[in-house]
Amino acid sequence: MSANDSPNASAPARLARTVAITSGKGGVGKTFVSANLAAALSRQGLKVLVLDADLGLANLDVVLNLYPKITLHDVFTGKAQLEEAILPAPGGFSVLLAGSGLVEYSRLTPEVREQLLTIFDAVKPRFDVILIDTGAGISDVVLYAISMAHEVIVVATPEPTSMTDAYATIKVLSAQQGREQLNLVVNQVNRTGDGRTICNQLQQVVERFVQGANGNVPRLNFLGDIPLDTSVREAVRKRTLLLELHPGSPAAQSVVQIATRLLSR
Repeated sequence: MSANDSPNASAPARLARTVAITSGKGGVGKTFVSANLAAALSRQGLKVLVLDADLGLANLDVVLNLYPKITLHDVFTGKAQLEEAILPAPGGFSVLLAGSGLVEYSRLTPEVREQLLTIFDAVKPRFDVILIDTGAGISDVVLYAISMAHEVIVVATPEPTSMTDAYATIKVLSAQQGREQLNLVVNQVNRTGDGRTICNQLQQVVERFVQGANGNVPRLNFLGDIPLDTSVREAVRKRTLLLELHPGSPAAQSVVQIATRLLSR
């Protein structure tokens, strides 16, 4: 039997479920959520890649205690092949790391756009889930990285500045990308249930002031909240995944629940 006669020869290539994880402002735990969510999804038997799309201020390598010899920068400049830059990470998933301090990649030039798209298209058939850890804010590079994903998770905290910036992000994604569904994770809550209250408050503001490009009001899907937990600070300080250091901690259990809810949607 030739390759063309194979029963799978005409089957469409499997493409990963792609999820952008973003935030209106920095310092809300976006990369912490990305890394630990990847570990939680991997434990469910999925092949997961975290693509570090924070091209200017990347810190996924710091969170995972990795010292990559090859990064996205090397792939962009032709110094290395893509396969060399995909690295195994603690937690059973893979990472594609960006080099930090790359000022030339902080703007969305046609070259950066083409390079990101080429890499993204190349990795989609290889994984079940790709988490895109974006930069914070609404720069052109961040918005383009988000545009490559099927779904978006906005990470916020109960702080007023974080909520204001989360609202701004939601408004821009609705207007520019026509996003009608966005997921929300509220990090560092004082009490279980605070996150849902915050999501409802944000939804009310969105319904009053946001109208998408297609005239529809975006809907916020509450994925869960993560409590303030001293275990998180310890894991960050030790540059270790919370799900590996303290898998039974309240914050770790919350991340596992978020992963389950994400997969059920």
